[in-house]
Amino acid sequence: MNVLLWGALPYVAFALLVAGIVWRYRYDRFGWTTRSSQIYESKLLNIASPVFHYGILFVLAGHLLGLFVPASWTDAIGVTAHTYHLFSLYGGTLAGAVALAGIALLVYRRRTRAPVFRATTANDKVMYLVLVAAIVLGMWAKVAHSTPTAGYEYRDTIAPWARSLFRLSPDVSLMSGVPVLYQIHAVAGMILIALVPYTRLIHMFAAPVQYLFRPYIVYRSPDERQLARRGAPRGW
Repeated sequence: MNVLLWGALPYVAFALLVAGIVWRYRYDRFGWTTRSSQIYESKLLNIASPVFHYGILFVLAGHLLGLFVPASWTDAIGVTAHTYHLFSLYGGTLAGAVALAGIALLVYRRRTRAPVFRATTANDKVMYLVLVAAIVLGMWAKVAHSTPTAGYEYRDTIAPWARSLFRLSPDVSLMSGVPVLYQIHAVAGMILIALVPYTRLIHMFAAPVQYLFRPYIVYRSPDERQLARRGAPRGW
């Protein structure tokens, strides 16, 4: 089971991610979108969407820092283990709470606005479920195994395991003694990574670079005098 979960599943998730991105780009370019429902309702969306996106960006940044920046690097710049722990505990929990608040508002909007609810697919529901599960499990694992003075040192186990994956030599033994909540969170995260290209989350791999180079679009107000000369259009 250790080999399956920590030696095979990460590569299966990565393969599904890459294959899904390539497939969507080749055969579903017009579906490479968030399928925005702003046309149906924008007031709640203008609050919920930024809240979720800022929260999830900080969550991702925290994971990248924790998994791929060794403790020796942070020590070298003067960040003590205790300082890092406090930043991880309070900063990570706050970021997760903000992301969850954004998701809660988005789900509330989808459930209470009939046009938005009708545009919600089974795919969306699965995506929300896995996304929420991954965030909640991560927060639960952190809080359950931490106090303000100390906590589980995942940079000695989970982080080296994650880096070993990129060396194509996964050290599955590092994950054998990891607390169960952290293990479940890691599995949920890998499932989420595998689902990304097959859901609306695919939009994270699209950057509107072409907008930097496209010609200007000039909007002009109509000339009232010309409209007056033409007269009103004929009705029914």
